[in-house]
Amino acid sequence: MKDLICKAALVAAIGLTGIASSAHAAWPSDAPIEVVVGFAPGGTTDVMARILAPYIAKHLGNNASMVIVNRPGAGGEISVSQVMRAKPNGYTIGVVNLPGYFFLPMYRKTSYNTKDLSLIARVVSDPSVMVLRKDSKIKDLAQVVAQLKKEPLSLSAGHNGLGTNGHIALVQLNKAAGAQLNAISYSGNAQQKSALVGSTLDIAFLSASDVPDPEKEATPMRILAQFGRSKAAHLPTVPTTFDLGYPVEMYAERGFAAPNNVPAAIMVRLQKAVEAAMSDPDYIKMAKNDAPFLSFLGGAEWTQQIEKDRTVYEEIAKSLPKE
Repeated sequence: MKDLICKAALVAAIGLTGIASSAHAAWPSDAPIEVVVGFAPGGTTDVMARILAPYIAKHLGNNASMVIVNRPGAGGEISVSQVMRAKPNGYTIGVVNLPGYFFLPMYRKTSYNTKDLSLIARVVSDPSVMVLRKDSKIKDLAQVVAQLKKEPLSLSAGHNGLGTNGHIALVQLNKAAGAQLNAISYSGNAQQKSALVGSTLDIAFLSASDVPDPEKEATPMRILAQFGRSKAAHLPTVPTTFDLGYPVEMYAERGFAAPNNVPAAIMVRLQKAVEAAMSDPDYIKMAKNDAPFLSFLGGAEWTQQIEKDRTVYEEIAKSLPKE
C-alpha cells in the first residue's frame, strides 16, 4: 500500500511538472503581452508601437496578442521604471527612446539605470533635423552660425525636452560651431510646429520622421540640415552637418526592452519576432513615416553601441547646468 501511495505521488509530481513545462512552452498564448509606452497616445513613439505590435504578435505565433499601455511623464522615466519592476516572464516589455533612456541617469538621479533593463531590439534610427518655415529668411546653416556669432541667442531653437535627440543635437551643434542658439523646451513635436507656424520660434529640432514631407505641412516647411554622416535616402538634397563642416550626428532611436532575468529563450523569440515583423511586407506598407528609418539591431549589439557612446554623452551631461 505504501508503495502504491509513493508511485501515485510520483506520477502526480511528473504530471504537474509536465503541466508547468507545457505552460512555459506555450508562451505567450495564455495572456496578452503589455507594451509600455512612455509617451501619450498619438505621438511618434506610440504610433510606432501600435502599428508594429500586431506584426510582432503574428510572428510570435501561438495566438499571441499585444496591448499598448501608455505611461507618459518624466521624459520616459515612469514607463521605464514600470517595465523594470514587472515580473520577468515575457508578458511586460517596453519601448525605450534613445538618447533619453540612457542620458537621463547620467544627468540626474533617476529611478532606474540602464543596467535595470535588457534590450530586445532596435527598430528605428531616425536622424535629427533642423526645420524652419519655408518662407524663413534663413537660407542655410552658415547664415545661422554667422548671425549667432555676431548676436548670441538672437535665434530661437526648439527641442522636446532634456535628453531628447533634438536637445542633444542642439547642444552639440552649439559646441561644434562655437555659437549659442536660444534653446526653448516644448512638450512635443506638435507644439514646436505650432510655434514655427506662429513665427514665435525660428528653428525646430525634430526627427526626420516628424516632417516626412515638409512642403505638405499645413504651413510649408523646410529642412535646413540633417545630423548624420550620410544623407537619409529620402533627403538626398538636404546637407548633413558633416557636409557643412560640423562633425555632429544625432539619431532618435526607438526599440524594445524587457525586465532583467526574462528567460533567454523568450528574449530570443521576442528579438526574432521583432526582426521578422520589420521585414513583413504588410507592416512596411503600414509603417509610412517610420519605413525610411527602419534599422534593426539585436539587443546585444544595441547595448554595445550604447556603451561605446557613453563617454561622449557623459561629457555632455556634465557640461549642462543642473535643474
